[in-house]
Amino acid sequence: MTTGSSSTSSATADSGGISTFKGQDRALRADRLGTTGLLLSVLAATAPLMVVAGVMPTTFGVMGILGQPLLFVILGLVLALFSVGYAEMSRHVHNAGAFYAYISRGLGGTAGAGAAMVALVAYNALQVGIYGIFGFEVSGLFATYLDLEIAWWIPALLAALAVGALGWLKIDLNARVLGVLLVIEVALVVIFDVAAIADPAKEGLSLHAFNPDTLTGAGIGTALCFCVAAFLGFEQAPVYAEETSRPHVLVPRVMFLAIGGIAVFYTVSCWAYTVATGPSAVVGTAQEQSAGMLFFLTEDLIGETFTDVLHVLFVTGMFAAMLSFHNVVARYAFAMGREGLLPAAFGRTSGASGAPGTGSLLQTGVSVLAVAAFALTDDKPAGDPTAPVLHLFTWMGSLGALGVTALMAAAASVSVIAFFVRRGAVAAQFWRLAASALSVLALLFIVVYTVKDFDVLIGAGPGSALAWILPSVILLALAAGVVQGLLLRSRAPERHARIGLGNEAFQLDKAAEETS
Repeated sequence: MTTGSSSTSSATADSGGISTFKGQDRALRADRLGTTGLLLSVLAATAPLMVVAGVMPTTFGVMGILGQPLLFVILGLVLALFSVGYAEMSRHVHNAGAFYAYISRGLGGTAGAGAAMVALVAYNALQVGIYGIFGFEVSGLFATYLDLEIAWWIPALLAALAVGALGWLKIDLNARVLGVLLVIEVALVVIFDVAAIADPAKEGLSLHAFNPDTLTGAGIGTALCFCVAAFLGFEQAPVYAEETSRPHVLVPRVMFLAIGGIAVFYTVSCWAYTVATGPSAVVGTAQEQSAGMLFFLTEDLIGETFTDVLHVLFVTGMFAAMLSFHNVVARYAFAMGREGLLPAAFGRTSGASGAPGTGSLLQTGVSVLAVAAFALTDDKPAGDPTAPVLHLFTWMGSLGALGVTALMAAAASVSVIAFFVRRGAVAAQFWRLAASALSVLALLFIVVYTVKDFDVLIGAGPGSALAWILPSVILLALAAGVVQGLLLRSRAPERHARIGLGNEAFQLDKAAEETS
């Protein structure tokens, strides 16, 4: 059953070339991405090597959760349930605003304005946080291989400028860069997986990590938060809908390919850790080696040269993630500028590439300022991880993950249900709506645990003010967006009614002007 904007798009396209994703004015360039390009752009944001080398050892060592591979299976199923309704929504709404566009269509423009601000803050935080660990790792490479000490913020700032420059290019060129980096890092992790499985520890190819009894302990809630953050990126596919030729086909396809591929990849790689060390030793090894666990194991299993290459690709994988999140933030800013939630300058694309240039500049500016702020407050010697990793990366990453998960849980899934209920499509979409309802419950559970254990996530003490200050940033962003929505509803109701309509609204306005 076709409802909502799909029918609107078709009708308007037939009558005068107006389309939600092929408008020529204040629109992103269509036909830039196919299935492969879109899939690579989405997967790059998940930073698979960073997850395997960073998140997995941390979850084993700090939280002591042996059953982490089973957690990835469970979360894969939860996010697949979420994707059922989310993907169906993407067939009806084609807008670079993605989350907030869906929420606007389901819950109204005011809720959409609040969600837009949360998305802008959350994705900026995720992107900016990676600069911290990127700068730290690059400075470590210089110290190890060139015997040269440089401050972490120097490579971080250079990376911010490089990412900003790439953000001005055509999205299909960005997809090629992301694709090359992604394929190489995935291939290296697969080599580790094969090596670990081919040469297991004394306990053999044990499946003990998939035993439900391994999901016990005080750290299970925090482990959930870490593991769900590892999946973030797959939900970005609708952001690029306007830049594909058939968004109603490509976006759902890519989302399901992404979530399935990520879940299998993480599950197998995480299990490979337990095979390489043995289930009884994986937690102890992780506690001893920390974030160096993957490199410790590859040096033993494969050799020093492979491990050196892995160190370098660990850095390039982070660069790919930064570029992917940069593109997402730029497109959210573009969508918000086009609909009056940000100044109109953000709602225009650059003539040569069709990229959202002003949004790209905004994100680059935010990144430079954030890196500079943490650099100025860093009084530790070169090589100390406190400011770049324990503060910038951990604080911003946790803040961003909380914001995106909250959007997925309380907003996007609920808005999908509301969208189809309001259009009388409950019977036709019953199973999709049931899947969305189940995902709401599961994701809300994760959000509650994230807030409850936020002090653990950011490495602060139980009484630390940061444990409530950082989550409050998401609430402040929501409040600011809702206030803006309420002001628009009272002072400019015609603009408020356009929130979430994207290029469709602009093209309809243009057609009305031409016929008047």
